[in-house]
Amino acid sequence: MSAHESMEQADHAKEASEENRNIALLIAVIALCLALSETLGKGAQTESISKNVESSNLWAFFQAKSIRHTTVQTAADQAKLGLGGFSDDAAKAAAQKQIDDWQKTAARYRSDPKSGEGQEQLSKRARHAEEERDLATEKYHHFELASAAFQIAIVLASATIITGMIWLAWVSGVLTLAGIAVTALGIFNPHLLPLP
Repeated sequence: MSAHESMEQADHAKEASEENRNIALLIAVIALCLALSETLGKGAQTESISKNVESSNLWAFFQAKSIRHTTVQTAADQAKLGLGGFSDDAAKAAAQKQIDDWQKTAARYRSDPKSGEGQEQLSKRARHAEEERDLATEKYHHFELASAAFQIAIVLASATIITGMIWLAWVSGVLTLAGIAVTALGIFNPHLLPLP
């Protein structure tokens, strides 16, 4: 081996080492992006589950209020029908007072802005929790898609080191940019790109 060949091999090894360092840096950046998208994804998934439980609880409470409302309203209606059977004015007045109390209770079960636990308020709160759940689910899907892009990018960048095919690093870079874009959509506008 001549000195010239030896110098060429040394230069080639130096270039390969520099390329490998650049690829390693690319992999580190992609891994950082992956960690961020995974963290955001787990947060969105937890939020989605939490809001799903909240909406289910609110709808169950709504159903309980509906049953109570129907029961009290039925009792009031039935008592109204029996008012004509009272000959004693005091008994009739007492029955009317009970009917009025039941109707007030039924009205409170229907709408109770003070406590926020009337049927109208509960259904509004349940729908709001469902909207928040759906938003968190959409974010989660974006972060999962971005994580997949980052994982594939890491594999391709790693394959560049082994194979020496630099075009794999370029594809890896494009996937990384796509993953960053999908992550940004998940954060700022998850409705723009509808995902299943």
